[in-house]
Amino acid sequence: MKILILAPFAVPVLDRLKKNLDVVHENWMETKRLLSSQEFVSRIQEQDIPIVVVEADFVQREVFERATKLKLLGVCRADLVHVDVAAATERGVPVVNTPARNAVAVAELTLGLMLSLMRKIPAAHNMVSSGKWVDPTDAYFHMRGSELWHKTIGIVGFGAIGEHVAKRLLAFESDVLAYDPFVDPDKMRDMGVAKVELDEMMRQSDIVTIHCTTTPETVGLIDARRLSLMKPTAYLVNAASAYVVDEQALVEVLRERRIAGAAFDVYKTWPVKPDDPILKLGNVILTPHVGGATDESVLRHSEMMADDIERFLKGERPKNLANPRVWK
Repeated sequence: MKILILAPFAVPVLDRLKKNLDVVHENWMETKRLLSSQEFVSRIQEQDIPIVVVEADFVQREVFERATKLKLLGVCRADLVHVDVAAATERGVPVVNTPARNAVAVAELTLGLMLSLMRKIPAAHNMVSSGKWVDPTDAYFHMRGSELWHKTIGIVGFGAIGEHVAKRLLAFESDVLAYDPFVDPDKMRDMGVAKVELDEMMRQSDIVTIHCTTTPETVGLIDARRLSLMKPTAYLVNAASAYVVDEQALVEVLRERRIAGAAFDVYKTWPVKPDDPILKLGNVILTPHVGGATDESVLRHSEMMADDIERFLKGERPKNLANPRVWK
């Protein structure tokens, strides 16, 4: 049986799949191209490919309607916004994904952004690398930072990433608050995290970090009013979704120094437009959407995907089945 893998995939896991499958691996990050719907249909039908694995490719209704030989679609991501799952379900095609594949990676970057803000690490690096560190004691006055120790950190969204962030913050002896209406407060309490309402979190936190997905309920969740509740010494970190925060209101708050600063790994446009006002702010740290970009994330999604493909080949229900209605 042939399988087409268009995602980055760990070599040892590819070798594992090759024991039972005819594997064609075309990593989109190496080919620098995504397949059109027509190309998907042609390859699946003409080359008799029943299993396809993607990461960045859009798999639209036309593929499921016309590629009748497709029996399983794997998606090496947690979200499925670029796959028409409803069409797959109508055609009886199971769709498996890889939830939380990059949760550790995003959590670790989040902690890195917090430390960079509080200890002024990028500015300190620039001071030394640019040759401006002339007075040996000058940095003690201008680079004095703050610690995560005993700081109050508010986590918006307590899914897999939020949990990983909390675990790491607790090791720093931070006081961790969380807002998530869908998570049992007992679960948070058992971890040493206090469940609070969002407004209270905004008031209390020294750092607010965003880890909820983009839904109609979360778009604009952190608006001008909630930003106004933050301490003038507080920071905001967003490695989740640019749409959760009112961007215009946040730029205004940062420009007027009503909060100490912010760090971003997500934006409404990738890359950021040259005239974006966020680029002119001196109290921000910006990273180019690399939260999940680690070798371990690739290994994790490769293993998760291979496990479910092997279950499918045995006639067993895949663990991470996004459309369970198709399974009989």
